Amino acid sequence: MPGNALKGKVAAVTGAASGIGLACARAMLAAGATVVLVDRDGAALTAACDRLGGLAHPLQLDLLDAGQCASLLPRVLDIGGQLDIFHANAGTYVGGDLVDADPDAIDRMLQLNVNVVMKNVHNVLPHMIERGVGDIIVTSSLAAHFPTPWEPVYASSKWAINCFVQTVRRQVFKHGIRVGAISPGPVITALLSDWPQDKLEEAKANGSLLDPEEVAQVVLFMLTRPRGMTIRDVVMMPSQFDL
Repeated sequence: MPGNALKGKVAAVTGAASGIGLACARAMLAAGATVVLVDRDGAALTAACDRLGGLAHPLQLDLLDAGQCASLLPRVLDIGGQLDIFHANAGTYVGGDLVDADPDAIDRMLQLNVNVVMKNVHNVLPHMIERGVGDIIVTSSLAAHFPTPWEPVYASSKWAINCFVQTVRRQVFKHGIRVGAISPGPVITALLSDWPQDKLEEAKANGSLLDPEEVAQVVLFMLTRPRGMTIRDVVMMPSQFDL
């Protein structure tokens, strides 16, 4: 990918201190963008931005706090002056049998995986509509396309957000705004910490996990298509993943 494909663009990535978010921020920076990395972990953000260079800017926010969530766009504009790319990546995971799930964990996951994404997109759209251009990418999951029996709560959140992406896209394409989802299979991130240990070890051994950098390259491909083309949704999985 050319090093100037996103030159002059300002991007904001949530959940950017680690995993897919950090990998996507790094890829956008390599393509020339200014990137605001958003996360609640201030120390990890600072360390990441120190490594990534002067076009990387940390923005510490707890998106589960309504006031902080609402401040995302104005604070990004204070840093970059505009917003061309918004990547709603922050999320959490609840796996296992529903009967064993903690109701508080269910509430927190649905708030972050669904409500926060909807509110963030709602808040950035007026800015993009006014400018007549923009890209919104949402990190979904393979679980949005398959009723995964070992994660009914998580899968339900991704089914909801998949519908959100598809319907919002149809509302805003007339304004020059592209909306798409990236739906990876299992990725080596902290979210896998809730997987059964035997399943995780088996997946690592047989090569059925993706690296965050592989997801980031697909996100960059989506962002760098000609403006007349929208990559609506991409499902990507390891070749050895049995589904």
